[in-house]
Amino acid sequence: MDTTLIAELANLTTPHLADGCLVTGNPIRIAPAGLRPLVDGMTCYGRAAPVQHLGSIDIFFEAIEQLREGEVIVIDNGGRLDEACIGDIVLLEAQDAGAAGFVVWGCHRDSKELAEIGFPVFSFGALPTGPQRSSIRPDDVLSRASFGRNNVTRSDFVVADANGVLFIADDKIEEVIHAAIKYRDTEASQLSAMRSGVSYRTQTKFADYLEKRKSTPSYGFRQHLKAIAAAGEV
Repeated sequence: MDTTLIAELANLTTPHLADGCLVTGNPIRIAPAGLRPLVDGMTCYGRAAPVQHLGSIDIFFEAIEQLREGEVIVIDNGGRLDEACIGDIVLLEAQDAGAAGFVVWGCHRDSKELAEIGFPVFSFGALPTGPQRSSIRPDDVLSRASFGRNNVTRSDFVVADANGVLFIADDKIEEVIHAAIKYRDTEASQLSAMRSGVSYRTQTKFADYLEKRKSTPSYGFRQHLKAIAAAGEV
């Protein structure tokens, strides 16, 4: 895998990558809406380290024991909003082990302490209490995490920013990154032109599009943008 290309994930937003998925025909696997960074501006990316929360933090220490540097710990807590599953102790252990961040399908606790540490955490928010339960340990507890409609495994990459969280299969990540870079650069060029006084409608020949649609009602704007290699919709 091209490590230089993978490093480009630091310069791409999840919208760029979602568009890259669409352009390349790959599924857009997003976390449920409402997942937010603990602190504005937090981002993280890396290969997924999935773990299912069973009601005790010892499972996270197990996950950390086999963690590879740069992985994002993806916690399946079933989207629960009645308990927190990680706090400052787990966070510091993971940070010390070389994790890239946490993505939690659920809640965290110790918000003040976590914010002071400054390590990336994405969750549904904070709660003061941890779990009061203990679940049966499944065989795949450290190899698969459900996350909304997604099944996340060690064969996935995770990218998280203020827009949300995206999961991309590792055998598709390079082609998605290539497409996302192209889309990002096209969009950046258009935005630069707009700041210089050239409207988006002018750049995309919007009048021509409207004229063609008169004779061909089925002609859509996405089709038009593709024909002129412009960004806006994919």
